Amino acid sequence: MNNDRKIKVLIDEKRIRDKVKELGKEITEDYNGKTPVLIAVLKGSFIFVADICRQIKVPVVFDFMAVSSYGNSRVSSGIVRITKDLDFSIENRDVLIIEDIIDSGRTLNYMIKNLEARNPRSIEVCALLDKDVPRKKKNKIKYKGFDIPDKFVIGYGLDVGERYRNLPFVGYIKDEQ
Repeated sequence: MNNDRKIKVLIDEKRIRDKVKELGKEITEDYNGKTPVLIAVLKGSFIFVADICRQIKVPVVFDFMAVSSYGNSRVSSGIVRITKDLDFSIENRDVLIIEDIIDSGRTLNYMIKNLEARNPRSIEVCALLDKDVPRKKKNKIKYKGFDIPDKFVIGYGLDVGERYRNLPFVGYIKDEQ
């Protein structure tokens, strides 16, 4: 699938698959007897949420949000905005935010604050990737896939200019790092 020689694999398909199974098992144990609301953050987390939900062995409910601070850029604008909100109430529900990547943390912190105002019973975060960058505020990630270096990554739902989301691995473009 990687026919572009400039793309370097950072996390291969097998490691992702194994980690998703491990996270699904942990989430299943923690939410035993509950029905969590999985809130997938679009667009980047759509592949991750599709894979992880099949590893969670308790009933789940889905909803989706699109929150952006990047637009079409590789650098955060610092301005976070909701471009697609939830379709139903999360009041008194156990919420699990499913994120593809935590970078500066601004978007995640904004989302948590916004969702807390809706009075859920609990909010936790599951992130596939946690980028090693300085942050003003520590992020609350309960379920974490991989720590990654400060590189602009693509694949497994992550894109650059809407390209490369369909790669089965997480990688980066060598010439641009």
